Amino acid sequence: MADDFSHECVDIAVDFGMSGEYVTRLLDAAATFRGYPGAVRTDNGPEFTSRAFISWTQSHRIRHILIQPGRPMQNGYIESFNGKFRDECLNEHWFQTLGQARVAITDWRKDYNEVRPHSSIGRMPPARFAELHRQRAGDAASTIEIN
Repeated sequence: MADDFSHECVDIAVDFGMSGEYVTRLLDAAATFRGYPGAVRTDNGPEFTSRAFISWTQSHRIRHILIQPGRPMQNGYIESFNGKFRDECLNEHWFQTLGQARVAITDWRKDYNEVRPHSSIGRMPPARFAELHRQRAGDAASTIEIN
């Protein structure tokens, strides 16, 4: 999950498979500390077109933006993020257990959010940018991209 506005990586789920119900549990967990987004943008994967996910978006009055099939650039930020994640984390490690993968990926996510500057948000880390925005404007609804 990545926030379109702040460029924060909200969460990276590491598991063997993910259903729509699993994804909604992750989003509910993220909402406990971030609030619910105004919209989510997803591809057309079965976890995002499932009854559980669609019901979740409707019950929380969240606009669900589905990209067109075969048009990943309609979800460009998450595609760029996924490329960085793959190059900088997944291609650099050989995971032998799910636990090992979770530790390495959590460390990468922390660095991505809290250390490395992003040019598109004023050369500061996403967590700092988000913190400054919350201080200035309060917690406004944002769009979360999921892939």
